[in-house]
Amino acid sequence: MSQRKKIAAILTTYFPASHADVIVTKFLKGFPTDDGLLPPKVDVVSMYMDQIHERDVGVKLAEEHNVTIYPSIPKALTLGGKELAVDGVLLIGEHGDYAWNEKMQHLYPRRFFLEQICGVFATSKRSVPVYSDKHLSYNWHYAKWMYDRAKELNVPFMAGSSLPLAWRNPWLEHPLETPIEEAISVAYGGLDSYGFHALELLQCMVERRSGGETGIQAVQCLEGDDVWKAGNDGLWSQELAAAALADTENRKDGVMETHCKSPAAFLLEYSDGLRAGVLMLNGYLRGWGYAARVNGQIQGAEVYLPEAPHAHFSYLSLNIQELFLTGIPTYPVERTLLVSGALDALMESRYQGHVRVETPYLDVRYSSYDKMPIRPQAPRPTGASLVPFGDMSP
Repeated sequence: MSQRKKIAAILTTYFPASHADVIVTKFLKGFPTDDGLLPPKVDVVSMYMDQIHERDVGVKLAEEHNVTIYPSIPKALTLGGKELAVDGVLLIGEHGDYAWNEKMQHLYPRRFFLEQICGVFATSKRSVPVYSDKHLSYNWHYAKWMYDRAKELNVPFMAGSSLPLAWRNPWLEHPLETPIEEAISVAYGGLDSYGFHALELLQCMVERRSGGETGIQAVQCLEGDDVWKAGNDGLWSQELAAAALADTENRKDGVMETHCKSPAAFLLEYSDGLRAGVLMLNGYLRGWGYAARVNGQIQGAEVYLPEAPHAHFSYLSLNIQELFLTGIPTYPVERTLLVSGALDALMESRYQGHVRVETPYLDVRYSSYDKMPIRPQAPRPTGASLVPFGDMSP
């Protein structure tokens, strides 16, 4: 039998329900899915943690699973030696005690982490697959640097959110070359953190439109009563918003305007003329939805995320594992590059007083996947997807 792939986990911090926990722990213990608890096909063998959280669980889990914790990123990748000694890298730069800037962007060190990783690749004259969690970085220049550096070194590179790999109710997947006329996603949470997820949910759908992705030429962030005014003025479709909300389970009765005291909207103008939007509906919604107009007809779906064991991260992790096993990303990293730049521009729009920001540099062109990624197709999770690890049989 061939030797199992060795994976290094490069993390900011590791505590219960952190992104390190909901991803790396699955690579150690197994992936809870609708089809049962699936054993990992690769081995996490090394770990670097930038910060030890006061509720840390990483140290104990590493000891239990014979994972060596190293004091630096290079040592974790070389297993204490001089050259690259692993077959894949999990880069999870989410959570931890890091500053925010004046635009309310969380300054996670993902670019710095990847620079260290790529430094080992370059000096070892060999690259291995890398998955980078969530958006590439908090600003466009860092995100583009990460993309370019990975490309320069021929790194099989994936990134992004678990939202595109979660449950959809009803099932909705646009075929390639779908004539999407307009689209919207609905969400909740912080504009920097959950706004990324809302944008990536939107992007994973609209990238499948006729002609593929062409880039984004302008964005605008709106807040407060200006959100409702923009809806009345047709800047986002109230009809599509209603369709995106129709099947969402975790929302309050009544209308969004009654419950949502501080709404936000992201308006996006794509280079091919598509207009799309995101509504952040705190106080009214604690779920996710999407809708589009296709050939004059509205198509909508809820995107559902379960609680512990956070099995949407199982499906994300299974796609990451496939990257490690094959060296081929299951969906394009350009999606996350474009979303990273759009989110940065939207936070700039907000900081500058909710102005329209032109983004000619977001000329990111790519085609969506033709082979469907690993993900559930039922409307709701079942079986092991609903069972926390502590309740599972040994």
